[in-house]
Amino acid sequence: MFQSAAVFCGSKPGSDPLFSQHAATLGALLAQHKITLVYGGGNSGLMGIVANAALENEGNVIGVMPKSLVEREFKHDRLTQLHIVEDMHTRKKMMYSLCDAAIILPGGYGTLDEVIEMMAWNSLSIHDKKIILLNSAGFYDPLVQQFFIMKEKGFLYADPASAFTVVDSPEAIFGTRLS
Repeated sequence: MFQSAAVFCGSKPGSDPLFSQHAATLGALLAQHKITLVYGGGNSGLMGIVANAALENEGNVIGVMPKSLVEREFKHDRLTQLHIVEDMHTRKKMMYSLCDAAIILPGGYGTLDEVIEMMAWNSLSIHDKKIILLNSAGFYDPLVQQFFIMKEKGFLYADPASAFTVVDSPEAIFGTRLS
């Protein structure tokens, strides 16, 4: 298992209630397993839900937020630590350095940027972090399919199945149920 996990997800909750349910369960499970949550530092959307659930279960929560998003993403004011950084690149680099693994929940452009960059850095041996896609309600099915198309068409060096793990529930990450 890992000691810290970067969680990348939306600053909005999305349209399916399962997204919020999975975010809350994940936050609680991270705290239960004494795994530090590293995330974007916001208090809205799935980001806020996962952080609040971890905090409610006495978890360690580290936020990393660029100055430009402090007001836009409603900076969380109850975190264990909050790093305000210069820009998005610095945010991602710090989050990657603070985590042993990444868990990807549903999200928008920023979430996709973060997961793709982590996968690229793994493939370039810049780091070797475990990447877990939490495929809530099949959200990532088309993206996973695209990765296999990229391999089939000759653009990837390695089998995409070795680049990430796909799970359908937060409990599947830990092999346990929330107690």
